[in-house]
Amino acid sequence: MAKTDSPSSNTDDSKRSLFARKPKAEKPKKNKKPSRIKQMVDIFKMTRKSDPMITWLMIGAFLLPIAICFGIGFWLNNWITGLLVGIPLGVLAALLIMSRRAERAAYAQIEGKAGAAGAALSALKKGWIFDEQPASVNPRTQDVVFRAIGKPGIVLVTEGPSTRVKGLVDAERRRLNRILPNVTVTVIETGRGEGQVPIAQVTKKMGKLKKELTKVEVSAVNKRITSMGNKLPIPKGIDPYKARPDRKAARGR
Repeated sequence: MAKTDSPSSNTDDSKRSLFARKPKAEKPKKNKKPSRIKQMVDIFKMTRKSDPMITWLMIGAFLLPIAICFGIGFWLNNWITGLLVGIPLGVLAALLIMSRRAERAAYAQIEGKAGAAGAALSALKKGWIFDEQPASVNPRTQDVVFRAIGKPGIVLVTEGPSTRVKGLVDAERRRLNRILPNVTVTVIETGRGEGQVPIAQVTKKMGKLKKELTKVEVSAVNKRITSMGNKLPIPKGIDPYKARPDRKAARGR
């Protein structure tokens, strides 16, 4: 005779299934940000590749304040206090040296590359309005003109040889003078040639410009330029490189 499951066994199985623990869903792992110490180590390694002297400069910057404070403390019969004051000052001096050298190394790595002027402008201090997209571009030569707006007015920062980029600058200056005739437009050419400004000195040069606008006026100038846009809209379905004027329609035929 075939065996049949008893009602009690079915009940037990259902209870087990109800109280069985469900596998826990794996929580998505969060990408942990690197610690401040790791960031400093990475910056130091990056800087040392292009500036091998940074190690000795940082050691010197660390030991000099300690030696001075220790000497003063020893003279005052309190050298322990001298060390306690000198060590934090030494750490601060070493970090300051690393920061300056790291900034110089970063600019050295991007100098001469496409978009270097835009990268330099991204380090502008508060009070400037900078558009990451170039204001004007020459697709054939890859020359570009970036635009920043601040209290000194409008600053055009070029990237490319002076003779080639002049046409882009003149066209952008005419457009700005047409919509904002009373706002000063300053041009800064990046490069190592005569009359040009190295990438690392661009923001410093802009900071020395004479201030002419207020904070409210800077915002108004930006809104005016943004409302005008950089490019005319192209109708859908039209290839701008193949479009040709209809001469018969122009003559009224």
